[in-house]
Amino acid sequence: MKRPFICFAIIFISVLIRAQPVDNTINVDVCVYGGTSAGVIAAYTAALQNKRVLLIEPGHRLGGLSSGGLGFTDIGNKYVVTGLARDFYRRIGLHYGKFEQWIFEPKVAEQVFLDYIKRSGCQVLYGRRINKVNKSGTIIRSIVLENADETKGIAEVSSKQYIDCSYEGDLMAKAKVSYTTGRESNSQYNETVNGVQLKDKHQFPDGVDPYIIPGRPQSGLLWGISDDPLKEAGSGDKKMQAYNFRICLSKDPQNQLPIERPHNYDSTKYELLLRYLSVKPARQLGEILKMDLMPNNKTDINNQGPFSTDMIGMNYKYPDGDYATRESIFQDHVAYTKGFLYFIGHDSRMPLHLRNQMLQWGYPKDEYITTQHWTPQLYVREARRMLGDYIMTQANCQAKDIVEDGIGMAAYNMDSHNAQRIVWNGMVKNEGDVQIKGIQPYPIAYRAITPKRSECTNLLVPVCLSASHMAYGSIRMEPVFMVLAQSAATAATMAINEKCAVQEVNVKSLQQQLKDDPLGDGSTAEILVDDSDVKTISGKWKRENSGGYGPSFLSNNTKPTASIRFEPYIEKSGDYKVYIYYPRLKNAADVVEVKVYNGNKLTLKAIRNADVKIAGQTSGEWVELGAYTLSEGRRVYVETSNQKANGVVAADAVLFVPSFK
Repeated sequence: MKRPFICFAIIFISVLIRAQPVDNTINVDVCVYGGTSAGVIAAYTAALQNKRVLLIEPGHRLGGLSSGGLGFTDIGNKYVVTGLARDFYRRIGLHYGKFEQWIFEPKVAEQVFLDYIKRSGCQVLYGRRINKVNKSGTIIRSIVLENADETKGIAEVSSKQYIDCSYEGDLMAKAKVSYTTGRESNSQYNETVNGVQLKDKHQFPDGVDPYIIPGRPQSGLLWGISDDPLKEAGSGDKKMQAYNFRICLSKDPQNQLPIERPHNYDSTKYELLLRYLSVKPARQLGEILKMDLMPNNKTDINNQGPFSTDMIGMNYKYPDGDYATRESIFQDHVAYTKGFLYFIGHDSRMPLHLRNQMLQWGYPKDEYITTQHWTPQLYVREARRMLGDYIMTQANCQAKDIVEDGIGMAAYNMDSHNAQRIVWNGMVKNEGDVQIKGIQPYPIAYRAITPKRSECTNLLVPVCLSASHMAYGSIRMEPVFMVLAQSAATAATMAINEKCAVQEVNVKSLQQQLKDDPLGDGSTAEILVDDSDVKTISGKWKRENSGGYGPSFLSNNTKPTASIRFEPYIEKSGDYKVYIYYPRLKNAADVVEVKVYNGNKLTLKAIRNADVKIAGQTSGEWVELGAYTLSEGRRVYVETSNQKANGVVAADAVLFVPSFK
């Protein structure tokens, strides 16, 4: 009597499983793979264009690094953060009672990303990862997904357009699109800072012994040191710059859990830290952990110095590794990092003052609640990079080659973390860290996010885009990924509407749409008047080519009267909030007087240098000048001058933000 019941139960359960929506073929217009910050923005953008959108996230948290601990935003220059990327930081600012905020807690960022999804109404599929891609010629017909938690269940997604927003480029790779990993030789793209580079940043001082028994090579190398010889400077290889975690800790005793000894703790992994400190003692914890403070007594901790949170040389198999390999590398990084924090606070060989400083911190109770208060997002600084129709290189970063099909900009340093830890002249050294500063805003080609036409015609890749190792090091910032993702989604919808390949999208029309409708919802665009746009100038002003909003700003430190007038063209009458950009200045005037004329009334504003708080990796802050009703035309201006100033005055940019739809 039991067998029929059991058989019926099995049949019923099988039917029930098959009836789940995720096990059917899902048909959409735009499929976005990877719920990173870029993935959310891409999905939101496409949904605003009335497309059926599916966002696939292999994990269970949206936002990637931006909600995974990287709250101390790498900006470069706010000028390049446009559209919905800028909107993201404005919404973060709204949470903290500010116009914009670039320093934030992980949970706040996650809620903003979730709100984008809620407002767009697009479908999100969590816990699914790509298994294979079905193609017909150059067209992706469908992708097959598997459960990330290894339970049974297959879903197939058929879409008109696909956008790979993963940090690893898995959809791109399985679609047989050409890509590369590692570091090119300098000769490949006529570069000067690619390939093997033994430099002085985040470097061990001379005299740090690499051997288990100091002075005895036959005893073997300490953990983490490679026996590979140093190759010729500028030569290429497949080594990857180091990964780590951006760590959120809490200093609030009411909101912290102790940093306990991990179950797989191995103190020998940190012997090099002791060797380093014996040669170069540290007075503060911040000398071995880059501890940037977040709101509510939290941190965003990054790598600092020669031995820190970067797990150098332990990620080479990650980009092309299968899911099991990547999970193993992820867990190794978790064990190393948690063990490192525990070692600093508890090993009796560590200097007492550093131990005491470390013990003030703990894991935050209110962050990453479903993953034991530890971020689920590894900082995959670089994995695969597409070989597309155009490859961004050092020449683009340094404005020697300027593209005309730009659909986003970058402005960060050409930055690479170390790729290997070796023995050099009997001492331990790190190799691969490169930091080239002085990068001005430069455009990123649309062709750099499109595959070669012969390989795929309905895929866009805004994260693992086509760039050399060092150019990617400048581009690979979260705000830039969001900008490129919005551009990719806009291009995808244009390709659908025009029934064309992504390579055939009219780039000038794409550029114009991004400019005219920066939020993608048809709302009135804000108006920026940069110093390069001003026409009414009196007195002597010096053009500064770094440190401001955009490529330049103007400064004055003379006694004769000097003024600059920012004059917008108001296309739509209405209420606007007006802001002026206040850059960091040496010897800044205590007070700067600014005039605002709205067509019938002149208002005088005084900006006090002491009241402007500039925080984070930014050149300055927007200072509100008030709310005004502005009429269409050119009857409005904002004028800054050196009148009554006792120091340097800057004229950089003015922003007119509509407070209506």
